[in-house]
Amino acid sequence: MLSTYTYPKFEYVRPPEVAEQRSGHYPVVVVGAGPVGLSMAIDLAAQGQQVLLLDNDDTVSIGSRGVCYAKRALEVLDRMGCGTPCVDKGVSWNVGRTFFGEGEVFSFNLRPQDGHQRPGMVNLQQYYLEDYLVQRARQLPNLEMRFKNNVISVEQDTDKATVRVETPDGAYTLTCDWLVAADGARSPIRTMLGLDIDGKIFMDRFLIADVVMKADYPAERWFWFDPPFHRNQSVLLHKQADNVWRIDFQLGWDADPEAEKKPENVIPRIKAMLGDEREFELEWVSVYTFQCRRMGQFNHNRVLFVGDAAHQVSPFGARGANSGIQDTDNLAWKLKLVLDGKAPAALLDSYSAERCYAADENIMNSTRSTDFITPKSNVSKAFRNAVLELAQDYPFARALVNSGRLSVPSWLVDSPLNTPDAEPFAGNMIPGAPMDDAPATGSRTGWLLGEMDTQFQLLCYVDDASQIGPDQARALAALAHDNIGVRAVVVAKTNTAGTAGHGLPTLLDEQGTIAQRYDMQPGTCYLVRPDQHVAARWRSFDAARVRAAVARATGNAAASA
Repeated sequence: MLSTYTYPKFEYVRPPEVAEQRSGHYPVVVVGAGPVGLSMAIDLAAQGQQVLLLDNDDTVSIGSRGVCYAKRALEVLDRMGCGTPCVDKGVSWNVGRTFFGEGEVFSFNLRPQDGHQRPGMVNLQQYYLEDYLVQRARQLPNLEMRFKNNVISVEQDTDKATVRVETPDGAYTLTCDWLVAADGARSPIRTMLGLDIDGKIFMDRFLIADVVMKADYPAERWFWFDPPFHRNQSVLLHKQADNVWRIDFQLGWDADPEAEKKPENVIPRIKAMLGDEREFELEWVSVYTFQCRRMGQFNHNRVLFVGDAAHQVSPFGARGANSGIQDTDNLAWKLKLVLDGKAPAALLDSYSAERCYAADENIMNSTRSTDFITPKSNVSKAFRNAVLELAQDYPFARALVNSGRLSVPSWLVDSPLNTPDAEPFAGNMIPGAPMDDAPATGSRTGWLLGEMDTQFQLLCYVDDASQIGPDQARALAALAHDNIGVRAVVVAKTNTAGTAGHGLPTLLDEQGTIAQRYDMQPGTCYLVRPDQHVAARWRSFDAARVRAAVARATGNAAASA
């Protein structure tokens, strides 16, 4: 098979614990160097935390695997310094089309409004993402990566986890304050600790065929129900980098996985779809089944589970890696506060609660998609086909078409970390909402989210930057010197005096997009968490209210209005 990518070989280095025949201790150990484990390690290390990352392999993932990275995941990768290479190399798209038989019945746009830096989705083979993440990890001196280091046992007590690691030079033992398990769907660590994961396994099989070809199809997601080239089944088409096209063929549960992967069986399916005249080469072939399930909770004493180790969904909707990256986005800042002694360990309970809620959302949507794509009875299949036929002419039916509700961030509106509104606001940016992006002159990137960092931030809106007086500027700046600092950012329509709010960082909302999306009036303040979810908002600045909201959002105070 043709290869468009040369797999790197990461060097194995003899660990000092083996060389010196001793044990070691690390504040944080992350197990698994896939996209989720690498994201976790990078996020912590970029905040100044010493991290050890262990992986049992010495290269990136084989095959394209996860290929769709959603807008929210890209924004998280931007914050970690990895978003731009992914967007530059990948294929950006916003439009998806669904077909029934030979006709189109439904289309959608993932980014229906302008004024966002990132597209709805970028298609990129997983090995590229992992490669970029490894490159970023190597730029962080306090992040150590050890390849060909296989975790073979884990034990824990109230104050540490003890890990036994096998290497080509022998085994060694280390302890850590916190162990992050990003070791995949089969999670050996989960098994070692005797923990369960519950859910549903779907009785169906799908063939992945990565095909290298030159085609002038638009950069869109195309999904077919019962196409003429693959009757009574479904097919999905995506364009990736390097002119590689991802095709998923539904096979049915009775298909023989090994036989279906053979080129003599794959190639006729592709020719039936593309036509005999289309030249192509097979890049990678695999057959998969899938399941929707999760652990009861994601934190277990000193071990924290992220990504597929904690929860799994079907591939329809691109919710796997996207959800896992959002796990790390939620966990890293909380774990850093705990490690620094600035928040109680109980704050990590909120990681489990918030991301279990997100996992349940993903599982619900993924299960509905799968039930629509693979109906389990003649009655449900007749209903599905009737919906598809009606969708060609009737808008109400289009809302019922479900070829995979695509990944979107969870709205943590019921989180106890939020401070409820005490004043009326319009719009969507309620406490718990993920931040909307918007153009912002003066930002590091020209965008609002590009100015956000791995700390709490307070956005303060005025019509003109000169309206921030010296007393208010001092009060705002003083928040940064608190035990859990808050970085104040002025958002202004204009800056006629040419000064930046008495030295405070200032963003100009020249198009009025920020004010519109956040319902900002003069004096409005938004407290934003390090993971870019809204924590609280007010119509005027009050330092005491800001500090109380920070205490609430970090588990340092009882819930209060």
